[in-house]
Amino acid sequence: MTDLVLDLQDNGGGYLQAAADVLNELLEAGDLLVYTKGRTVRRQEFRAKGNGIFQKGRVVVLVNEFSASAAEIVSGAVQDQDRGTVVGRRTFGKGLVQRPIDLPDGSMIRLTVAHYFTPSGRCIQKPYVKGSRKDYQNELENRYKHGEFTSSDSIHFADSLKYETLKLHRTVYGGGGVMPDYFVPLDTTRYTKCHKELSAKSIILNANLRYAENARKELLKRYGKNPYPDGNSVVEANNTAKKGFAAFMRDYTVPQEILDGIMAEGEKQGIKPKNEEERTQTLKMVAMQMKALVARDLWTMTEYYHVSNEDNDFIKCALKQLTPAP
Repeated sequence: MTDLVLDLQDNGGGYLQAAADVLNELLEAGDLLVYTKGRTVRRQEFRAKGNGIFQKGRVVVLVNEFSASAAEIVSGAVQDQDRGTVVGRRTFGKGLVQRPIDLPDGSMIRLTVAHYFTPSGRCIQKPYVKGSRKDYQNELENRYKHGEFTSSDSIHFADSLKYETLKLHRTVYGGGGVMPDYFVPLDTTRYTKCHKELSAKSIILNANLRYAENARKELLKRYGKNPYPDGNSVVEANNTAKKGFAAFMRDYTVPQEILDGIMAEGEKQGIKPKNEEERTQTLKMVAMQMKALVARDLWTMTEYYHVSNEDNDFIKCALKQLTPAP
């Protein structure tokens, strides 16, 4: 591997140690990964050991407003250490260290004792002003209303929130969450109301299950066998999968009768596009989703994402950062 796109969109986080382990694979010995500090808790630092397997090579991290906690530790460290580029939208802003305390009746409380800080000193936790609980709880909704998800011009930071990355001394901003280097706006027109309702009613998924069952033998005959046949090594299996999948990506199109059947079933359940424009956009997304699901049924989730990411704005932006200038 020479380049890595690490997708942390919608990743709500996990354990601190897991985040440190991921970063250890990317950063050099001694590089600061994250530190914690509280009012009565001393600063505790986590640093790379220097035994990672991907310390060279380009890295792009994808984040959005639902990337939180450990996902923010990873993206913040990659950015602050100038190890790679962060693409997407400002992250959630959850950076609290909580200590579990057992109570005599068997219950437990989690007491906040410290904050997470990125290597440059930015506090990951979004600010909370005493008495503004409602604003704090509705912070994501307020971001949306202010246009932060759709336009980078709607995002403003005070000079007091300026920080510098540790190696290239680029300007980054604090104030809660991690602000990406490259902004990707929310596409509010990508999924139509009709498509959302077809998905919610499982009409697309059910159509895929029926089609995959009926057409499996023909599809396997045309594009290759299961990527993990008995007796083959993983390498041989992957090569088989890549050969068949390359042909699938190039040649396969979801049959029109399958798409028409999905729309017809939707109409039976009262789901109709409001006009021809919505119908065209809905069919486009249903076709892409069906092709990805068929790829998953023939191979694995890897092939599913390969198909679905072909039209992904985040992936396109990430690949643009990895493409050498002419």
